[in-house]
Amino acid sequence: MLQIQENVSLKKFNTFGIDANARYFAEISHEDELVELFADPQWLTTNRLVMGGGSNMLLVKDFEGLIIRMNIRGIEHRISQNDVYVEVGGGEVWNDLVNFCVDRNYAGMENLSLIPGSVGASPIQNIGAYGVELKDVFASCRAFEIATGTFRTFTKEDCKFGYRESVFKIELAGQYIIVSVKFHLSLKANINLKYGAIEQELANRGITEPTIEDVSKVVSHIRVSKLPDPSTIGNAGSFFKNPVIGDEQFRIIQQQFPDVVNYPAGEGLHKLAAGWLIEQCGWKGKVVGNTGTWKNQALVLVNHGGATGEEVYSLSSQIIDTVYTKFGVTLQREVNIIG
Repeated sequence: MLQIQENVSLKKFNTFGIDANARYFAEISHEDELVELFADPQWLTTNRLVMGGGSNMLLVKDFEGLIIRMNIRGIEHRISQNDVYVEVGGGEVWNDLVNFCVDRNYAGMENLSLIPGSVGASPIQNIGAYGVELKDVFASCRAFEIATGTFRTFTKEDCKFGYRESVFKIELAGQYIIVSVKFHLSLKANINLKYGAIEQELANRGITEPTIEDVSKVVSHIRVSKLPDPSTIGNAGSFFKNPVIGDEQFRIIQQQFPDVVNYPAGEGLHKLAAGWLIEQCGWKGKVVGNTGTWKNQALVLVNHGGATGEEVYSLSSQIIDTVYTKFGVTLQREVNIIG
């Protein structure tokens, strides 16, 4: 029987460790519980938020509505020649899935190691790291339509994936709840060493012909060296998107800052490293009240203890302002602001 709790603290459910309360709280462990939940018309009109691992959000105040925490589990896999199809419950921890695949030599996810969060949230954000995005391994997802109480399967084309974007963040925002995701992997590894940091760390380890396990370990090592562990200090990983700008604006910036860190982003486009921009503005490792930026990566905002969501948001606004003043580039928050 589905239980609806009242006045629940969300501190342990968000990786920033923000102590905000939810007026109502429901944990979903099976698809049928979603049908049961929304059979009650009260919840169709109540403000609501779907939560997985709570790793890509900032709660700026108490949530005066219904929190739906997705906890549907299970991993099933099927092999057809060199193709591997893995179907996963939305409540599974993302990195547990990556480890499951790497351990079985199912290639494609290794560059996405140690990204925090749940599987169900991954298509919404089109998560990505080190030259790979979710869309590169995505086959389809199954989602519950709140308005009709029915389920629908979304193909890759249906999802309209973009850089940290999908149809679930734009035109269908708030209309569907992802219950499971199917991935298309391979028994034949196509090792992606697009990012120099991976190549360098492999070289440091004397590895010249890396396996997907090698890549996963190296990516995990790099992430740990740069990013703080949410279990020891509150954070949501990268707080800002890497901005994409055109040729003309890039030339202007490069003339003034020849060592600007950038990557190709399509014809006539350049992706700038947001962490580098923030660091050049003097923010790296800076402490502001109970919050600040991480000492090893300026792209990460942290809760040093007792910070409110409003404090973290205020800090992010100051960073956006100073980066724009110095570079003429407007940073966008990657973390979802709730409240």
